[in-house]
Amino acid sequence: MSSGLYSTRQGNLDTTLDLKNLKPYGDTMNDGKVQVSFTLPVADSERAIEAARQLALKMGLTEPNVATHVALDKEFTFFVVYGSLKHSVNYDDIHVEAVEVTVMSMEETDDFIRQNFGRKIRVLGASTGTDAHTVGIDAIMNMKGYAGHFGLERYRMLEALNMGSQVTNEEFIKKAVEFNADVLLVSQTVTQKNVHVQNLTELVELLEAEGLRDRFLLLIGGPRISHELAKELGADAGFGPGKYADDVASYFCEELLARQSHQAV
Repeated sequence: MSSGLYSTRQGNLDTTLDLKNLKPYGDTMNDGKVQVSFTLPVADSERAIEAARQLALKMGLTEPNVATHVALDKEFTFFVVYGSLKHSVNYDDIHVEAVEVTVMSMEETDDFIRQNFGRKIRVLGASTGTDAHTVGIDAIMNMKGYAGHFGLERYRMLEALNMGSQVTNEEFIKKAVEFNADVLLVSQTVTQKNVHVQNLTELVELLEAEGLRDRFLLLIGGPRISHELAKELGADAGFGPGKYADDVASYFCEELLARQSHQAV
C-alpha cells in the first residue's frame, strides 16, 4: 500500500506542538483527526449516508468519510464518520477548578485517620431524589469497590453507611444527624433536564434552612458533575467520571484535618 491514509513513506510531517492552537492527534501532530458517531432517524440509504456526511461538514470536519453505517431498524441508522477537525483551542487560556489532593491508598488513608483523628470518620452516602441508580454510590462505598479500587466500607478507619437510591433529601438529612456523619456523599446519575441540579440545589437549601450546612462536608459525584459545578451548587467538592473511593477519601481526610486545625487556632 504505497499511498493513502496510513502511508509509510517518509514525508514532511508536522511535529510541532502548538498549545495555542491545540488540535486532535490522529496519525501526526496537528492533523485534527477525529471520529464521531451518531444515529439519524432515517432508513439506511445513499441519501442517509450523504446526510451524515453533510452533518459532519457542519460540525467542522474537512473531507469527512462515512466509515460505517448500520441499520438499527427500518427507520434508524447508526453512523461512524472520520475526518479532520478544522477548529482548535488555545490550551493556555483554559483554566479549570479541580480538586487538588495527594491520593492515598486505603492503608495510607487508615493510617492518616489514626494519626490525625484518633477515631473513625463517619461517612453517609446515597443517591438522593428520584434517582434510582446505585452504580455511582456503590462504586465509591461498597466494600468490593470498582475497577480494582476498594470502596469506603472496606476501610478500617471509616464508618461508612450507604442508604441506596431514591432517598429523599429530607430522609438523607435526618439520617445524617442520627448517624452523626462527618461526610455526606451524594451520587447523581440521572441528569435529563438538569434534574440533578434541581435536586442538589434543594439539598443544599434544606441543609442551610436547618442550620446544618456547616456541620457536614458535602461531596457530590456523577457523570455530569465537576468540581466547579459542585462549588456553584453549594457543595464542598465534586467528583466526576474516572474518580474512585481513594480519590474521595483522600480529599475528605485532608479537608477535615484542615478544618480541625483551623478550629483549633
